[in-house]
Amino acid sequence: MAFEFTDDNFQSAALETDALVVADFWAVWCGPCKMIAPIIDEAASEYNGEVVIGKVDVDNNPQVASKYSIRSIPTILFIKNGEVVDKHVGVISKQALKEKIEANK
Repeated sequence: MAFEFTDDNFQSAALETDALVVADFWAVWCGPCKMIAPIIDEAASEYNGEVVIGKVDVDNNPQVASKYSIRSIPTILFIKNGEVVDKHVGVISKQALKEKIEANK
């Protein structure tokens, strides 16, 4: 399962780590978010210990969503050393997600 990022833990869990962080911004009511949820969970299992892959519920964590100007969901941010190094908005295939992870590791 993907890690659950929150307003409270985002700084320590996503920005203060040496690992690549993949943060999926989503909401319960978002159809496309539900479509990619299994892909995010599978990637989290496959890259466990290597890449931090997690989800940010934008309804419950408005501070993080606002900080990164998340206007459309799903939005996936790729964060390395506390900086956003890549971004994807919309549905993504498992293969495309893996390619982005590998390119940014």
